[in-house]
Amino acid sequence: MGIRQAKYCLLLPLIMCIAVFSKAQEPMKLSLKDAVKYAVEANQNARKARLDLENSEYQIAEVRSRALPQLNGNAGLTYNPLLQKSAIPNIFAGRPDEIILVAFGQKWNGNAGVTLTQNLFDKSVFTGLQAAKAAREFYKISAELTEEQVIELVATNYYQLLVQRRQIAVLDTTIKNTQKVQNILETHYKNGLAKKVDVDRIAVNIANLQSQLQQLQNSVTLLENQLKYYMGLPIQTHIEVADVDVTSIEPNPVAIQGTVDIDGRTEIRLLNQQKRLQEYQKIAYKSEYYPSLSLSGNYSYQGLGNVMPVFKSLSDGVNWFDVASVSLNLRVPLFNGGATRSRIRQADISIRKINEDIENTSLALNLAYENAKTQINNSIIMLAAQKKNVQLAEEVFENTHNNYNQGLANLTDLLNAETSLTEANNNYSSALLNYRLAEIQLIKSKGELKSLLN
Repeated sequence: MGIRQAKYCLLLPLIMCIAVFSKAQEPMKLSLKDAVKYAVEANQNARKARLDLENSEYQIAEVRSRALPQLNGNAGLTYNPLLQKSAIPNIFAGRPDEIILVAFGQKWNGNAGVTLTQNLFDKSVFTGLQAAKAAREFYKISAELTEEQVIELVATNYYQLLVQRRQIAVLDTTIKNTQKVQNILETHYKNGLAKKVDVDRIAVNIANLQSQLQQLQNSVTLLENQLKYYMGLPIQTHIEVADVDVTSIEPNPVAIQGTVDIDGRTEIRLLNQQKRLQEYQKIAYKSEYYPSLSLSGNYSYQGLGNVMPVFKSLSDGVNWFDVASVSLNLRVPLFNGGATRSRIRQADISIRKINEDIENTSLALNLAYENAKTQINNSIIMLAAQKKNVQLAEEVFENTHNNYNQGLANLTDLLNAETSLTEANNNYSSALLNYRLAEIQLIKSKGELKSLLN
Protein backbone atom coordinates (compact mmCIF):
# COMPACT_ATOMS: atom_id res chain seq x y z
CA MET A 1 0.00 0.00 0.00
CA GLY A 2 1.39 3.40 -1.01
CA ILE A 3 1.64 6.44 1.22
CA ARG A 4 -1.17 8.18 -0.68
CA GLN A 5 -3.48 5.17 -0.26
CA ALA A 6 -2.61 4.94 3.44
CA LYS A 7 -3.48 8.60 3.95
CA TYR A 8 -6.74 8.08 2.10
CA CYS A 9 -7.68 5.12 4.31
CA LEU A 10 -6.96 7.16 7.42
CA LEU A 11 -8.96 10.18 6.22
CA LEU A 12 -11.96 8.20 4.91
CA PRO A 13 -13.57 7.57 8.35
CA LEU A 14 -13.11 11.24 9.23
CA ILE A 15 -14.69 12.34 5.96
CA MET A 16 -17.65 10.00 6.54
CA CYS A 17 -18.14 11.31 10.10
CA ILE A 18 -18.09 14.90 8.85
CA ALA A 19 -20.60 14.04 6.12
CA VAL A 20 -22.95 12.31 8.59
CA PHE A 21 -22.63 15.18 11.08
CA SER A 22 -23.33 17.74 8.37
CA LYS A 23 -26.40 15.83 7.28
CA ALA A 24 -27.62 15.59 10.87
CA GLN A 25 -27.28 19.35 11.20
CA GLU A 26 -29.44 20.06 8.15
CA PRO A 27 -32.56 21.94 9.28
CA MET A 28 -35.94 20.26 9.07
CA LYS A 29 -37.97 22.25 6.57
CA LEU A 30 -41.55 22.78 7.67
CA SER A 31 -44.64 24.07 5.94
CA LEU A 32 -47.80 24.56 7.98
CA LYS A 33 -49.18 21.30 6.59
CA ASP A 34 -45.98 19.42 7.49
CA ALA A 35 -45.94 20.85 11.02
CA VAL A 36 -49.59 19.97 11.65
CA LYS A 37 -49.27 16.43 10.28
CA TYR A 38 -46.17 15.76 12.33
CA ALA A 39 -47.83 17.12 15.49
CA VAL A 40 -50.92 14.94 15.09
CA GLU A 41 -48.69 11.86 15.03
CA ALA A 42 -45.98 12.86 17.52
CA ASN A 43 -47.63 15.12 20.10
CA GLN A 44 -47.75 13.33 23.46
CA ASN A 45 -51.34 14.34 24.24
CA ALA A 46 -52.51 13.04 20.86
CA ARG A 47 -50.67 9.77 21.43
CA LYS A 48 -52.20 9.40 24.91
CA ALA A 49 -55.67 9.95 23.45
CA ARG A 50 -55.05 7.15 20.93
CA LEU A 51 -53.85 4.90 23.77
CA ASP A 52 -57.10 5.59 25.62
CA LEU A 53 -58.99 4.55 22.49
CA GLU A 54 -56.94 1.36 22.24
CA ASN A 55 -57.51 0.68 25.95
CA SER A 56 -61.28 0.91 25.44
CA GLU A 57 -61.13 -2.24 23.31
CA TYR A 58 -59.66 -4.12 26.26
CA GLN A 59 -62.36 -2.70 28.54
CA ILE A 60 -65.02 -4.10 26.20
CA ALA A 61 -63.27 -7.49 26.23
CA GLU A 62 -63.16 -7.41 30.03
CA VAL A 63 -66.90 -6.78 30.34
CA ARG A 64 -67.69 -9.36 27.66
CA SER A 65 -65.77 -11.97 29.66
CA ARG A 66 -68.38 -11.75 32.42
CA ALA A 67 -70.95 -13.24 30.01
CA LEU A 68 -68.69 -16.17 29.10
CA PRO A 69 -68.24 -19.40 31.08
CA GLN A 70 -65.88 -19.17 34.05
CA LEU A 71 -63.76 -22.28 34.58
CA ASN A 72 -61.53 -22.69 37.62
CA GLY A 73 -59.35 -25.52 38.81
CA ASN A 74 -58.59 -26.30 42.44
CA ALA A 75 -56.53 -28.74 44.45
CA GLY A 76 -55.82 -29.24 48.14
CA LEU A 77 -54.00 -31.47 50.59
CA THR A 78 -55.05 -31.56 54.27
CA TYR A 79 -53.34 -33.28 57.20
CA ASN A 80 -55.27 -33.79 60.46
CA PRO A 81 -52.85 -34.56 63.33
CA LEU A 82 -55.83 -34.66 65.74
CA LEU A 83 -59.11 -35.92 64.37
CA GLN A 84 -62.39 -34.50 65.55
CA LYS A 85 -64.09 -36.84 68.06
CA SER A 86 -67.82 -37.31 68.51
CA ALA A 87 -69.70 -38.45 71.60
CA ILE A 88 -71.90 -41.53 70.85
CA PRO A 89 -73.59 -44.29 72.90
CA ASN A 90 -71.36 -47.33 73.45
CA ILE A 91 -73.53 -49.62 71.34
CA PHE A 92 -70.46 -51.53 70.19
CA ALA A 93 -70.00 -53.01 73.73
CA GLY A 94 -73.73 -53.41 74.31
CA ARG A 95 -73.85 -50.56 76.80
CA PRO A 96 -75.99 -47.85 75.14
CA ASP A 97 -76.23 -45.83 78.34
CA GLU A 98 -72.50 -45.35 78.32
CA ILE A 99 -71.13 -42.44 76.23
CA ILE A 100 -67.82 -42.86 74.46
CA LEU A 101 -65.70 -40.58 72.24
CA VAL A 102 -64.98 -41.87 68.75
CA ALA A 103 -62.73 -40.19 66.12
CA PHE A 104 -64.20 -40.08 62.60
CA GLY A 105 -62.24 -39.41 59.38
CA GLN A 106 -58.72 -40.02 58.13
CA LYS A 107 -55.42 -38.33 58.88
CA TRP A 108 -54.95 -37.25 55.23
CA ASN A 109 -57.40 -35.74 52.75
CA GLY A 110 -56.37 -34.86 49.16
CA ASN A 111 -58.60 -33.49 46.40
CA ALA A 112 -58.44 -31.97 42.90
CA GLY A 113 -61.30 -30.65 40.83
CA VAL A 114 -62.81 -28.08 38.47
CA THR A 115 -65.69 -25.63 38.84
CA LEU A 116 -67.72 -24.22 35.94
CA THR A 117 -70.02 -21.21 36.29
CA GLN A 118 -72.18 -19.66 33.56
CA ASN A 119 -74.33 -16.54 33.93
CA LEU A 120 -77.75 -17.18 32.43
CA PHE A 121 -79.22 -13.79 33.24
CA ASP A 122 -77.46 -10.80 34.76
CA LYS A 123 -78.70 -7.43 33.55
CA SER A 124 -75.63 -5.63 34.86
CA VAL A 125 -73.42 -7.64 32.47
CA PHE A 126 -75.39 -6.64 29.36
CA THR A 127 -75.62 -3.03 30.52
CA GLY A 128 -71.90 -2.99 31.19
CA LEU A 129 -71.20 -4.25 27.68
CA GLN A 130 -73.29 -1.45 26.16
CA ALA A 131 -71.56 1.09 28.39
CA ALA A 132 -68.12 -0.19 27.38
CA LYS A 133 -68.98 0.22 23.68
CA ALA A 134 -70.22 3.75 24.41
CA ALA A 135 -66.94 4.42 26.23
CA ARG A 136 -65.04 3.40 23.10
CA GLU A 137 -66.95 6.03 21.12
CA PHE A 138 -66.26 8.56 23.89
CA TYR A 139 -62.51 7.98 23.65
CA LYS A 140 -62.70 8.16 19.86
CA ILE A 141 -64.33 11.60 19.99
CA SER A 142 -61.92 12.64 22.74
CA ALA A 143 -59.00 11.70 20.48
CA GLU A 144 -60.50 13.83 17.70
CA LEU A 145 -60.84 16.79 20.06
CA THR A 146 -57.25 16.40 21.23
CA GLU A 147 -56.04 16.37 17.63
CA GLU A 148 -58.01 19.55 16.91
CA GLN A 149 -56.48 21.25 19.94
CA VAL A 150 -53.00 20.24 18.81
CA ILE A 151 -53.68 21.53 15.29
CA GLU A 152 -54.88 24.86 16.68
CA LEU A 153 -51.81 25.27 18.90
CA VAL A 154 -49.38 24.41 16.11
CA ALA A 155 -51.08 26.56 13.46
CA THR A 156 -51.35 29.56 15.79
CA ASN A 157 -47.75 29.25 16.92
CA TYR A 158 -46.64 28.79 13.30
CA TYR A 159 -48.16 32.09 12.17
CA GLN A 160 -46.95 33.90 15.27
CA LEU A 161 -43.47 32.76 14.32
CA LEU A 162 -43.98 34.07 10.77
CA VAL A 163 -45.11 37.44 12.14
CA GLN A 164 -41.90 37.75 14.14
CA ARG A 165 -39.75 36.64 11.22
CA ARG A 166 -41.47 39.14 8.93
CA GLN A 167 -40.74 41.90 11.41
CA ILE A 168 -37.10 40.82 11.50
CA ALA A 169 -36.88 41.04 7.70
CA VAL A 170 -38.38 44.53 7.69
CA LEU A 171 -36.12 45.70 10.52
CA ASP A 172 -33.06 44.20 8.84
CA THR A 173 -33.84 46.13 5.64
CA THR A 174 -34.27 49.31 7.67
CA ILE A 175 -30.88 48.83 9.33
CA LYS A 176 -29.19 48.34 5.97
CA ASN A 177 -30.81 51.49 4.56
CA THR A 178 -29.86 53.45 7.66
CA GLN A 179 -26.27 52.22 7.42
CA LYS A 180 -26.15 53.52 3.84
CA VAL A 181 -27.26 56.94 5.09
CA GLN A 182 -24.66 56.65 7.86
CA ASN A 183 -21.90 56.01 5.33
CA ILE A 184 -22.96 59.04 3.29
CA LEU A 185 -23.18 61.18 6.41
CA GLU A 186 -19.73 60.12 7.60
CA THR A 187 -18.30 61.03 4.19
CA HIS A 188 -19.97 64.44 4.41
CA TYR A 189 -18.60 64.88 7.93
CA LYS A 190 -15.05 64.14 6.77
CA ASN A 191 -15.51 66.73 4.06
CA GLY A 192 -16.88 69.25 6.53
CA LEU A 193 -20.41 69.10 5.10
CA ALA A 194 -22.11 67.50 8.16
CA LYS A 195 -22.09 67.93 11.89
CA LYS A 196 -20.61 65.51 14.41
CA VAL A 197 -23.88 65.45 16.35
CA ASP A 198 -25.70 64.14 13.27
CA VAL A 199 -23.14 61.34 12.87
CA ASP A 200 -23.61 60.38 16.53
CA ARG A 201 -27.38 60.52 16.32
CA ILE A 202 -27.56 58.15 13.37
CA ALA A 203 -25.11 55.80 15.13
CA VAL A 204 -27.39 55.77 18.18
CA ASN A 205 -30.38 55.12 15.92
CA ILE A 206 -28.64 52.13 14.32
CA ALA A 207 -27.68 50.77 17.74
CA ASN A 208 -31.33 50.99 18.85
CA LEU A 209 -32.49 49.23 15.70
CA GLN A 210 -29.92 46.46 16.20
CA SER A 211 -31.09 46.05 19.79
CA GLN A 212 -34.67 45.68 18.56
CA LEU A 213 -33.44 43.16 16.00
CA GLN A 214 -31.74 41.10 18.69
CA GLN A 215 -34.91 41.07 20.79
CA LEU A 216 -36.95 39.88 17.82
CA GLN A 217 -34.41 37.16 17.06
CA ASN A 218 -34.63 35.98 20.68
CA SER A 219 -38.42 35.92 20.38
CA VAL A 220 -38.16 33.84 17.21
CA THR A 221 -35.95 31.30 19.02
CA LEU A 222 -38.50 31.04 21.84
CA LEU A 223 -41.36 30.61 19.38
CA GLU A 224 -39.44 27.95 17.45
CA ASN A 225 -38.84 26.00 20.66
CA GLN A 226 -42.50 26.34 21.56
CA LEU A 227 -43.53 25.13 18.11
CA LYS A 228 -41.27 22.08 18.46
CA TYR A 229 -42.80 21.38 21.88
CA TYR A 230 -46.35 21.50 20.49
CA MET A 231 -45.29 19.26 17.61
CA GLY A 232 -43.67 16.71 19.92
CA LEU A 233 -40.38 17.34 18.10
CA PRO A 234 -37.08 17.11 20.05
CA ILE A 235 -36.08 20.62 21.09
CA GLN A 236 -32.53 20.07 19.76
CA THR A 237 -33.87 19.58 16.21
CA HIS A 238 -33.07 22.42 13.83
CA ILE A 239 -36.15 23.58 11.93
CA GLU A 240 -36.67 25.93 9.02
CA VAL A 241 -40.14 27.43 8.69
CA ALA A 242 -41.11 28.18 5.11
CA ASP A 243 -41.83 31.84 4.42
CA VAL A 244 -45.32 32.82 3.39
CA ASP A 245 -45.74 35.26 0.54
CA VAL A 246 -47.88 37.88 2.24
CA THR A 247 -48.97 39.23 -1.13
CA SER A 248 -50.63 35.87 -1.82
CA ILE A 249 -52.94 36.28 1.19
CA GLU A 250 -56.35 37.23 -0.12
CA PRO A 251 -58.64 38.21 2.74
CA ASN A 252 -62.26 37.17 2.31
CA PRO A 253 -64.98 38.87 4.33
CA VAL A 254 -67.47 36.70 6.22
CA ALA A 255 -71.21 37.21 6.08
CA ILE A 256 -72.44 38.64 9.37
CA GLN A 257 -75.67 36.60 9.16
CA GLY A 258 -73.83 33.29 8.72
CA THR A 259 -74.63 30.35 11.01
CA VAL A 260 -72.69 27.30 12.14
CA ASP A 261 -73.68 23.73 13.02
CA ILE A 262 -73.02 23.65 16.76
CA ASP A 263 -74.36 20.10 17.19
CA GLY A 264 -71.65 18.82 14.87
CA ARG A 265 -68.83 20.34 16.91
CA THR A 266 -66.51 17.85 18.59
CA GLU A 267 -66.98 19.51 21.98
CA ILE A 268 -70.76 18.99 21.87
CA ARG A 269 -70.45 15.45 20.54
CA LEU A 270 -68.09 14.61 23.39
CA LEU A 271 -70.49 16.00 26.00
CA ASN A 272 -73.42 14.12 24.45
CA GLN A 273 -71.41 10.91 24.59
CA GLN A 274 -70.48 11.62 28.19
CA LYS A 275 -74.18 12.05 28.93
CA ARG A 276 -74.89 8.73 27.25
CA LEU A 277 -72.29 7.05 29.45
CA GLN A 278 -73.90 8.51 32.55
CA GLU A 279 -77.29 7.23 31.40
CA TYR A 280 -75.81 3.74 31.11
CA GLN A 281 -74.45 4.15 34.61
CA LYS A 282 -77.96 4.96 35.80
CA ILE A 283 -79.28 1.82 34.05
CA ALA A 284 -76.51 -0.20 35.71
CA TYR A 285 -77.65 1.05 39.11
CA LYS A 286 -81.26 0.11 38.27
CA SER A 287 -80.12 -3.38 37.29
CA GLU A 288 -79.30 -3.98 40.94
CA TYR A 289 -83.06 -4.42 41.45
CA TYR A 290 -83.15 -7.34 38.99
CA PRO A 291 -82.59 -10.97 40.01
CA SER A 292 -79.70 -12.90 38.53
CA LEU A 293 -79.61 -16.51 37.41
CA SER A 294 -76.53 -18.69 36.96
CA LEU A 295 -75.67 -22.32 36.36
CA SER A 296 -72.72 -23.95 38.05
CA GLY A 297 -71.11 -27.36 37.97
CA ASN A 298 -68.45 -28.93 40.16
CA TYR A 299 -66.36 -32.05 39.79
CA SER A 300 -63.65 -33.23 42.19
CA TYR A 301 -61.57 -36.34 42.84
CA GLN A 302 -60.74 -37.02 46.48
CA GLY A 303 -58.45 -39.35 48.35
CA LEU A 304 -58.70 -40.29 52.09
CA GLY A 305 -56.24 -42.26 54.15
CA ASN A 306 -53.98 -42.35 57.19
CA VAL A 307 -50.96 -41.85 54.92
CA MET A 308 -50.25 -39.08 52.43
CA PRO A 309 -52.62 -39.91 49.53
CA VAL A 310 -50.45 -38.50 46.76
CA PHE A 311 -49.47 -41.32 44.38
CA LYS A 312 -51.05 -43.87 46.74
CA SER A 313 -53.84 -46.38 46.03
CA LEU A 314 -56.24 -48.66 47.89
CA SER A 315 -53.50 -51.19 48.53
CA ASP A 316 -51.65 -48.44 50.43
CA GLY A 317 -54.66 -47.68 52.58
CA VAL A 318 -55.94 -44.73 50.54
CA ASN A 319 -59.47 -44.60 49.15
CA TRP A 320 -60.05 -42.51 46.01
CA PHE A 321 -63.50 -41.45 44.80
CA ASP A 322 -65.00 -38.71 42.64
CA VAL A 323 -67.77 -36.22 43.42
CA ALA A 324 -69.86 -34.14 40.99
CA SER A 325 -72.70 -31.66 41.33
CA VAL A 326 -74.74 -29.31 39.14
CA SER A 327 -76.71 -26.40 40.57
CA LEU A 328 -79.00 -23.65 39.34
CA ASN A 329 -78.55 -20.48 41.39
CA LEU A 330 -81.06 -17.67 41.71
CA ARG A 331 -80.19 -14.45 43.49
CA VAL A 332 -83.03 -12.04 44.31
CA PRO A 333 -82.17 -8.66 45.89
CA LEU A 334 -84.66 -7.78 48.60
CA PHE A 335 -83.43 -4.82 50.62
CA ASN A 336 -80.11 -2.92 50.83
CA GLY A 337 -81.12 0.07 52.91
CA GLY A 338 -81.97 2.32 49.94
CA ALA A 339 -78.38 2.40 48.61
CA THR A 340 -79.47 1.62 45.04
CA ARG A 341 -82.10 4.37 45.05
CA SER A 342 -79.49 6.88 46.27
CA ARG A 343 -77.06 5.87 43.51
CA ILE A 344 -79.78 6.29 40.88
CA ARG A 345 -80.55 9.79 42.14
CA GLN A 346 -76.86 10.70 42.08
CA ALA A 347 -76.73 9.56 38.45
CA ASP A 348 -79.73 11.80 37.72
CA ILE A 349 -77.88 14.79 39.16
CA SER A 350 -74.81 14.00 37.02
CA ILE A 351 -76.95 13.86 33.87
CA ARG A 352 -78.56 17.22 34.70
CA LYS A 353 -75.14 18.76 35.26
CA ILE A 354 -73.97 17.51 31.85
CA ASN A 355 -77.06 19.09 30.29
CA GLU A 356 -75.96 22.40 31.81
CA ASP A 357 -72.46 21.87 30.40
CA ILE A 358 -73.92 21.22 26.94
CA GLU A 359 -75.97 24.42 27.10
CA ASN A 360 -73.00 26.47 28.33
CA THR A 361 -70.66 25.01 25.70
CA SER A 362 -73.20 25.75 22.96
CA LEU A 363 -73.33 29.38 24.05
CA ALA A 364 -69.53 29.55 24.17
CA LEU A 365 -69.17 28.04 20.69
CA ASN A 366 -71.73 30.44 19.24
CA LEU A 367 -69.88 33.31 20.92
CA ALA A 368 -66.56 32.12 19.48
CA TYR A 369 -68.07 31.93 15.98
CA GLU A 370 -69.54 35.43 16.16
CA ASN A 371 -66.27 36.81 17.55
CA ALA A 372 -64.27 35.05 14.83
CA LYS A 373 -66.46 36.58 12.11
CA THR A 374 -66.08 40.01 13.66
CA GLN A 375 -62.32 39.58 14.00
CA ILE A 376 -61.97 38.52 10.35
CA ASN A 377 -63.91 41.51 9.09
CA ASN A 378 -62.04 43.88 11.40
CA SER A 379 -58.76 42.42 10.15
CA ILE A 380 -59.77 43.15 6.56
CA ILE A 381 -60.56 46.76 7.47
CA MET A 382 -57.24 47.02 9.29
CA LEU A 383 -55.39 45.54 6.32
CA ALA A 384 -56.82 48.14 3.95
CA ALA A 385 -55.84 50.93 6.34
CA GLN A 386 -52.31 49.54 6.87
CA LYS A 387 -51.75 49.05 3.15
CA LYS A 388 -52.67 52.67 2.50
CA ASN A 389 -50.48 53.73 5.41
CA VAL A 390 -47.47 51.91 3.89
CA GLN A 391 -47.98 53.70 0.58
CA LEU A 392 -48.10 57.07 2.32
CA ALA A 393 -45.03 56.25 4.45
CA GLU A 394 -43.07 55.26 1.33
CA GLU A 395 -43.98 58.53 -0.39
CA VAL A 396 -43.02 60.55 2.70
CA PHE A 397 -39.70 58.72 3.01
CA GLU A 398 -38.82 59.18 -0.68
CA ASN A 399 -39.65 62.87 -0.56
CA THR A 400 -37.76 63.38 2.70
CA HIS A 401 -34.75 61.46 1.39
CA ASN A 402 -34.64 63.59 -1.76
CA ASN A 403 -35.03 66.77 0.26
CA TYR A 404 -32.24 65.64 2.62
CA ASN A 405 -29.90 65.01 -0.31
CA GLN A 406 -30.70 68.47 -1.59
CA GLY A 407 -30.23 70.01 1.83
CA LEU A 408 -33.92 70.88 2.21
CA ALA A 409 -34.54 68.52 5.16
CA ASN A 410 -32.51 67.80 8.28
CA LEU A 411 -31.41 64.41 9.63
CA THR A 412 -34.21 64.31 12.20
CA ASP A 413 -36.82 64.49 9.45
CA LEU A 414 -35.09 61.69 7.55
CA LEU A 415 -34.84 59.42 10.61
CA ASN A 416 -38.46 60.10 11.56
CA ALA A 417 -39.60 59.26 8.03
CA GLU A 418 -37.53 56.08 8.06
CA THR A 419 -38.93 55.04 11.45
CA SER A 420 -42.46 55.69 10.23
CA LEU A 421 -41.86 53.56 7.14
CA THR A 422 -40.47 50.73 9.27
CA GLU A 423 -43.46 50.82 11.60
CA ALA A 424 -45.87 50.94 8.66
CA ASN A 425 -44.28 47.89 7.03
CA ASN A 426 -44.25 46.03 10.35
CA ASN A 427 -47.87 46.86 10.99
CA TYR A 428 -48.92 45.78 7.51
CA SER A 429 -47.00 42.48 7.70
CA SER A 430 -48.37 41.81 11.15
CA ALA A 431 -51.88 42.63 9.99
CA LEU A 432 -51.60 40.18 7.09
CA LEU A 433 -50.40 37.34 9.28
CA ASN A 434 -52.78 38.26 12.11
CA TYR A 435 -55.50 37.83 9.54
CA ARG A 436 -54.30 34.23 9.27
CA LEU A 437 -54.57 33.87 13.04
CA ALA A 438 -58.15 35.18 12.91
CA GLU A 439 -58.80 32.78 10.05
CA ILE A 440 -57.64 29.85 12.22
CA GLN A 441 -60.15 30.88 14.90
CA LEU A 442 -62.89 31.04 12.27
CA ILE A 443 -61.94 27.59 10.97
CA LYS A 444 -61.96 26.31 14.54
CA SER A 445 -65.38 27.85 15.29
CA LYS A 446 -66.75 26.06 12.22
CA GLY A 447 -65.26 22.74 13.35
CA GLU A 448 -63.00 22.48 10.28
CA LEU A 449 -59.52 22.49 11.83
CA LYS A 450 -58.67 19.16 10.23
CA SER A 451 -58.87 20.86 6.85
CA LEU A 452 -55.38 22.20 7.62
CA LEU A 453 -54.10 18.63 7.22
CA ASN A 454 -55.07 18.65 3.53
